[in-house]
This record gives sequence, structure tokens and C-alpha cells, in this order.
Amino acid sequence: MKRFQLFFLLILWPLVSSVAQAPEQEQVPDTVRAGAYIINIHDINFRDKEYTIRFWLWMLYDNPSFDFAEQIDIPNAKEIDKPAPLMDLVDGKTWQLMKMKCTMKQNWKVNDFPFDKQHLTVRVENSVYDNTNLVYELDQNGSTYDRELTIDGWHISNFNVDTSVNEYTTVFGDPSSDMLHSEYASFNINMDIERDAWGLFAKIFIGMYIAFLISIISFTLRPSELEPRFGLPVGGLFAAVGNKYIIDSLLPESTSFTLVDTLHTVTFLGILGTLLVSAISLKYFDNSQVEKSIAANRIGSRIVIISYVVINLLLVGLAIA
Repeated sequence: MKRFQLFFLLILWPLVSSVAQAPEQEQVPDTVRAGAYIINIHDINFRDKEYTIRFWLWMLYDNPSFDFAEQIDIPNAKEIDKPAPLMDLVDGKTWQLMKMKCTMKQNWKVNDFPFDKQHLTVRVENSVYDNTNLVYELDQNGSTYDRELTIDGWHISNFNVDTSVNEYTTVFGDPSSDMLHSEYASFNINMDIERDAWGLFAKIFIGMYIAFLISIISFTLRPSELEPRFGLPVGGLFAAVGNKYIIDSLLPESTSFTLVDTLHTVTFLGILGTLLVSAISLKYFDNSQVEKSIAANRIGSRIVIISYVVINLLLVGLAIA
């Protein structure tokens, strides 16, 4: 008996001890194969920074604890209509299909409006299981958008799906975790849309350009015609200011200087230049220097008009590029 005990201590005990001290294997997260098909994008609202998207979303997975109809979370959505899922078993896997309708938050980039390009992203997460329990695999071939999808005033220039991990600086009060953050796998639907801009550009800026044209009509009048010579540019200035207020009502508030702001500022300065040329020309005329008055009007008008046209073409060209 003593020999057997000695044998156990010398031979088997190191083996038992090493097994007991072996570290636990890391948990392998379940893989969810995900895909999406975009049906429609509508109600694009720049002022309220939102748009509405409808799409089919499907998941294929093994773990019966997953229920995306109840557990789905789209962090960058304002509102999610609760889906009515279709479920089936395919080769032992659960296939869940949902028709989604979401009102999305969007920080619109309006620096080049109306020649702006926007990037839309829909991030899909599971609100219950973090990335230690769930990761996504892409259904690249099935994920696309309806080829008959039309977005008023826009066209889709790029579409793709990808995955990422979103980090939150909290564990949402989970008492079983002593970490300071949590990570959740995300299935992302990405789209780039570009505006069909020239028609809109003509509609929103025609008032501004007509205001400038009204102001430069004063160059055709004699310097002695004081009232129309100064009244036309002032009237054009008020029209340009009104046009800017109308456009600003369509756009979200922005601290940056946008194309809209720049073009209107150039117009204001152009009208100011018109008044300045009229004042110089009138000064020469009052001093009986008629030839200088005519020359100042001719040269000043050319400088104002050519500068205005060149600067506008340059700014619009930079916005399109």
C-alpha cells in the first residue's frame, strides 16, 4: 500500500497538479452570418438632421438564445419600428428575417451644399450579447440595394457592408464585471450618396444672381442720376439677404463657412463694389471731371463684374471637385 502511495506521489501527482493549474480556455464567441437589402431611403431632412430607411435584415446562427427581433439595437437611430420576424431552421441553424424601418440620425455635411456628398451608416448590434459571445460574418453576395431604388435628388455612388467593434465606456451596471468598458460587435450598412445638384443650384441661387444683376444695371446710368444709381444696388442687396435667409432655413445650423455663405458674401461685396464705383464716379462728376467720371465707371464696372464671375466659377468648381 505504501509503495502504491509513493508511486502516486512521484508519478501521478505532477500530472494532476498541472491539470489543476491549467488556465481556462477562452470563450469562443458564436458567429452570426448577417446581410441586408435596402428597399428605400426617403424623408431626407437636413433641418432636423434625419432620414428614414427601410431594409430587409437577416441573421443565420446556431445559438438559440439569440433573438434579434427583441435584442436588436441600432445606436445611431432616432426611432426603430419593431419588426415582425420570419424564422426558420436551415441545416440546424436558425434563420431570422426582419423587415426594418428606422428613422436615422445624421450629421449632414453641408460645406459644399448643394454639391454635397453624404455618407450614410446603419450600425446593427445585439443589445444583450457583447463581442465575447457574438461576432458577425458578412453575407457579401446577398447584401445590396434595390436597383430601382430612387432617392429624390440623389443617386447612390457606393454601397458596402462591414463589421466593427463598438466600445462603450461603461458595463451598464453589470455586477459580474469589474471592467471599465464593454465592447459589442456591429454589423454596418454603408452608403455614399451624391446630389444631382445643378437643378437645385439654379433654383436656390437664381434670386441671388438676379439681385446682383439688378445692382450692376446702375453702371449703365449717368452718375448724375443719383436715386436709381444708388437705389438699384441697395434693392439688390435686400433681395440677396432675403435669398440667403430662405436657403438657411433649409439647412442645419453650422459653425463653418459653407459654400452658401461664401457665395452670398461675395455677392454682398460685389454690390458694395457697385456702390463704391458709383460714389467715385459721382465724386468726379460733381467736380466737373466728366471724363474721369466716365472712366471710373467703365473701369470699376469691369473690375466688379469680372471679379464676381471669376470668384463664383472658382468657388463652384472647388465645391464640385
